[in-house]
Amino acid sequence: MSHTPVIIGIAHVEQRIKDLAEAREPLDLMLQASKKAAADADIPLSRVSSVRVVRGMWPYENPAKVIAATIGADDAQTVLTPFGGNFVQSAVNHSALDIQSGAHDLILITGAECGNVQAKAARQGVELDWQAASGTPDLVIGEDMEMRHEAEKAIRIGRPIQVYPLFETALRHDLGHDVEEHSRRIAELWASFSAVAADNPHAWIREAKSADEIRSPSAINRPVSFPYPKFMNSNNNVDQGAALILCSTERARELGVPEDKWVYPWAGTDGHDHYFVSNRDNLYSSPAIRIAGNRCLDLAGVSVDELDKVDVYSCFPSAVQVAARELKLDTSKPLTVTGGLTWAGGPLNNYVMHSIVRMVELLRAAPAEKGLITANGGNLTKHAFGIYSATAPAREFKHEDVQAEIDATPKREVAMDFAGSATVEAYSVMYQGNDPSKAFLTCLTDDGARTWGVTEDKDLMADMIAREYVGRRVNLNQNAVSFS
Repeated sequence: MSHTPVIIGIAHVEQRIKDLAEAREPLDLMLQASKKAAADADIPLSRVSSVRVVRGMWPYENPAKVIAATIGADDAQTVLTPFGGNFVQSAVNHSALDIQSGAHDLILITGAECGNVQAKAARQGVELDWQAASGTPDLVIGEDMEMRHEAEKAIRIGRPIQVYPLFETALRHDLGHDVEEHSRRIAELWASFSAVAADNPHAWIREAKSADEIRSPSAINRPVSFPYPKFMNSNNNVDQGAALILCSTERARELGVPEDKWVYPWAGTDGHDHYFVSNRDNLYSSPAIRIAGNRCLDLAGVSVDELDKVDVYSCFPSAVQVAARELKLDTSKPLTVTGGLTWAGGPLNNYVMHSIVRMVELLRAAPAEKGLITANGGNLTKHAFGIYSATAPAREFKHEDVQAEIDATPKREVAMDFAGSATVEAYSVMYQGNDPSKAFLTCLTDDGARTWGVTEDKDLMADMIAREYVGRRVNLNQNAVSFS
């Protein structure tokens, strides 16, 4: 009996509406995607033994129960994940292990977001009447964790658009680039993602953008948080859903699924960096990506040079650059199969399901090739990895818990309400409209502790946008900053 896990069915769905009266809710998209994935595999969904949903920005308590009842799998286990862009790949890792152990032999994973509908409703002052899908799931994969230090709460920082620019300016300084040079480099990176999206039939935006269009503020590319204009942010205003069906190879044969539909998960890993940004050793690297990502390659028996396709989680340019450095990816080759969260679409926690769907499509067309999926949740916090191929692996699916090794990496103390001189480590400048409104700075004290600074000085913020401030000495007085 073979319990080798394999993906047999995939689906991507989306809706593009002009009128809210036409809109379907996320649960409708999940059901549509689930049925489309079953049609892709040409199997009955009623045989599914577990329905697994990636949590999104919707009110559902147990959407898997509604899906199971609708597809005629009333006795199926119901599963939900916490919030986090890592949890699609984590759910696949968990499902592959469940299939391999014999606990399940036919699993449906699905998720959807309707960010475009939500944005339209907010602009029109309309309250969306989405169903509650009440109840408690049988299983939750993963756990919700507090990810903001008290020092971060005190200055009201924590949103990705505030934090990822910190990683970008820290990375810029570590690379030795000046402000202008680095702006060009990350715009070129994002233009390369846009070019991939132009060839992806599932991408939300298929018009390729040039580096100059991406880096230059315009009526459709407003500044958001220096050094990122809108075109360097994840595009959450999309209505997209996806589904994956996994089973054992034995069940796939029994169901008559042709082998040219099969794509195998070879290995997977999960791990998180120190939950609080304030505690991380530096803001331009990720021990979790380095340790968990490279361990995934080792478990699969694949070197980074043997990867044919890669999709690096791409909420912001800093996330891609950090992952590429930690995994030593060949940046002369495409780092995405979809076009990324800006161009292909950023349906919040569910993006990675779309990247896996696209990876499966491409690997079915090139069975000898191998692909890497990376997933990221929080503020470069929670990570998951998977290696895939349409060629059967030489060994069973491997998964390893590497968290203890990650936890042992250096951790900084935090200086609350610090007063004195420190060194700027990173900064971000937030915009309101077209004008800078607030800047956040992370700083290192002379004894190596991390502390935070905030300013709303317009002249200072204008200079921080024009010139490098990382490495400069700063005077702090309970988060207020001044430069001599």
